[in-house]
Amino acid sequence: MKKFAVLALLVWGTWAQAQAPAATPSSPAKKELVTKVLALQQGAIEQVAQAVVERPALQMMQQASLALQTRVAPDKREAIAKKIQEDLNKYAADVGPKAREQAVKLGPSTIGVLLDEKFTEAELKELIGIMESPVNRKFAQMAPEFQKALAEKLVAQSKASVDPKVKALEQAIVMHLDLPAPAPAKPASQLLGAPKK
Repeated sequence: MKKFAVLALLVWGTWAQAQAPAATPSSPAKKELVTKVLALQQGAIEQVAQAVVERPALQMMQQASLALQTRVAPDKREAIAKKIQEDLNKYAADVGPKAREQAVKLGPSTIGVLLDEKFTEAELKELIGIMESPVNRKFAQMAPEFQKALAEKLVAQSKASVDPKVKALEQAIVMHLDLPAPAPAKPASQLLGAPKK
C-alpha cells in the first residue's frame, strides 16, 4: 500500500508540473532593460570580482606579517616584506583583470537572470532612472571621500583603545602557538628613514 501511495504521489507531482504554466519568456524590451542595468552596474560587478581576488591575498598578507614579526630576524624583515609585496602585486596584476572580465561575462547569466525574474519592465525603467540620475552619480562619486573621512576619524578616535587590544591579541596568539615573543617594534622615525643621531 505504501509503494502505491508513493507512486501515486510521484505521478501526481509529475502531472502537476506538466500542467503548471511555463515561465513566460521575456520581451526584447525587458531584455534590453536588463542589459542596460548590467552595463550601469559594471563597476560594481568588477568590484565584487576584485574583492574575491584580494581576499586570499589579504589573508596571506596577514599571515606573512605575523610570521615576519615572530619568525624572521629584524634585520631581514624589510627585504622579505618587499619580496612578499612584489609577489602579491604580481598576483593582483595577473589575476585581477581576468577575474573582472569573467565577472562581467557572468553578469547576464547570474544578476541578469535575477533582474529578469524579480523586476517588471516598469521597475527596471524606474531603477535605470534612479541609477542615471545626476544626484545618484554625484553621490556615488563621493563614496571614496566619504570612506576616507570616516576611516580617518575612526582610526584617530579608536587608536588608543584598539592598539593595546591588538597587542594583547598578538601576544595571546604567539603564546598559543608557542612562538618566541615578537621583537619590539622600531619607532616610526626609524622606519621612515629619519637620520640617526
